[in-house]
Amino acid sequence: MPGPRLAAALTAILWGFTYLVTTDMLPPHPTQAAALRALGGGAFLLAIGREALPRTWLWRLFVLGTLNTGIFFVLFFIGAMRLPSGVAAIFQALGPIATLLFAWALLHRRPSGAQFASLILGAAGVTLVVLKSSAALDPIGVAAALGSMVALTLSGILMNMWGRPPIGFAAFFGWQLMIGGIELAILTALNGDYGGTADAMTLGAFALLAVVLTGVPFLLWFRAISMIGAVDVMPFILLTPVTALVIDAVVKSVVPTPLQMLGIVVVIAALLLNYRASQPKA
Repeated sequence: MPGPRLAAALTAILWGFTYLVTTDMLPPHPTQAAALRALGGGAFLLAIGREALPRTWLWRLFVLGTLNTGIFFVLFFIGAMRLPSGVAAIFQALGPIATLLFAWALLHRRPSGAQFASLILGAAGVTLVVLKSSAALDPIGVAAALGSMVALTLSGILMNMWGRPPIGFAAFFGWQLMIGGIELAILTALNGDYGGTADAMTLGAFALLAVVLTGVPFLLWFRAISMIGAVDVMPFILLTPVTALVIDAVVKSVVPTPLQMLGIVVVIAALLLNYRASQPKA
């Protein structure tokens, strides 16, 4: 298992592929996509963990599963499907700043000026990477993208507050995905947001999304949070839109503009600045 910072970086890079899979390989049904992603990822992790749901943590798992799966997944897909050109990633880039604020309010961990500066710099870099003058800012998509960011951020802070669970990491995160997946399946049935052709490409896309882009990254991401804290992990989310830009260039032959290249440099500089600001002083 890689170290926590390397795990966080790998997770953010893997999540960068989610935009391509969502927009090019899945039917346009966000709650269906969210439900299948959660249930598939949860089943994968529970097959590895093979531990029962702990009664003492039942309500905490329900809260965490609702936040980082039930709410996060469906709002993420709504934002990704309604905001073209990766604009939703701009709002995800605000996650590190929101993490600092939540940690200050709930964990009483006062952020340094350098930490704030690095995260604002990172958000600016992501804006250069993904925002285009022709991008349409759909109000529902904007609200969904912001909501997904807040849900994921808050779940990471709550994990820090509650400490280690009485089961292994694979089962811990697997049960969260299953809880959120069941909520999303019920929502999908109620709102009728399902359909599409069940061909080999679609089934393969859902398998890729559930295992490679959900099960494995969830295990890496939240394990890193449990080891070094959400404040130190969340800035790596800035790598997600940068990855999406590189994928567009390679797969879709979308040549990055000079401003987008500048944005990549700014994001990397922000991560380095944040890392230095997070280190204990000698």
